[in-house]
Amino acid sequence: MAISVTRVTRETALNLRRNLLMTVAAILTAVVSLTLVGFALLLKQGVTKATLQWRGGVELNIFMKPDVEPTQNQAVEKQLASMDEFVKGYTYVNQTAAKAEFDKMFANSPDMVDSVKATDLPPSYRVVPNRAELVGTIGQRFEKQAGVQDVVYAKETIDKILRVARRAQIFFLGMAVVVLLAAATLIFVTIQMAIFARRREVAVMKLVGATNWFIRLPFMLEGLVQGLIGAGVAFAIVYLARNAVLGLVDTLFLGIGDRLFTTSAEAIGTGIFLLVVGAVVGALGAAVAVRRFLDV
Repeated sequence: MAISVTRVTRETALNLRRNLLMTVAAILTAVVSLTLVGFALLLKQGVTKATLQWRGGVELNIFMKPDVEPTQNQAVEKQLASMDEFVKGYTYVNQTAAKAEFDKMFANSPDMVDSVKATDLPPSYRVVPNRAELVGTIGQRFEKQAGVQDVVYAKETIDKILRVARRAQIFFLGMAVVVLLAAATLIFVTIQMAIFARRREVAVMKLVGATNWFIRLPFMLEGLVQGLIGAGVAFAIVYLARNAVLGLVDTLFLGIGDRLFTTSAEAIGTGIFLLVVGAVVGALGAAVAVRRFLDV
């Protein structure tokens, strides 16, 4: 039998109406699970930006004064270059580079980005020690040096950010897996109820030569629609509440200011991923549910 788009669409709509309560329950469960997945993914992206300045094994930052004199800058660089037994490497970040990084870190606060000029930001040296335990020794040598504004140790800060973020991600993903399985189960049960109610019709279609795909497609489309609707709502929630949720995680557990955020583009990319996951889970759940009724 030829597969008709009109027939598939009509049968899908009919099945959704017949089991409206179960359909709504499956969609709501998918919303919760996929929202948790979305927040876990965005949290990871937010932490990546928040730790931008500590990448590459950097353990401390030596921040110079914005109006530091060239001779003072050269004195710090010369001293770092002579500390081979302590310093594995270092990178100088001038004010232009600091401004570019500032713009990226605070992209969610355009007023702040516009109000801060490159000349307002301190240049810095990012230092990688030979061993982590040498951080204090290195930092102490520069804390009172002329031209140095501050020495910031990364280890405690970065460990705290990563530790808390990892726990939050595990919580979000763990809850998401449980609820996503529940969503798949509800979709599975909903499809089984629909096909059980029409089991005699399915048996007749098989006897008159209907292919498995002819029978299967409306039910798979039903599961796909449920998954997509759930994912679409989750997409909207994640997009609108992303920075509020990340800000709450920051306020309650991290305390690193406004650096934990995600951009609209990152949220959209995550939303597209959620749509794909929702569609796949819905369609696969339906395909499994239909399979047992196709052996006539």
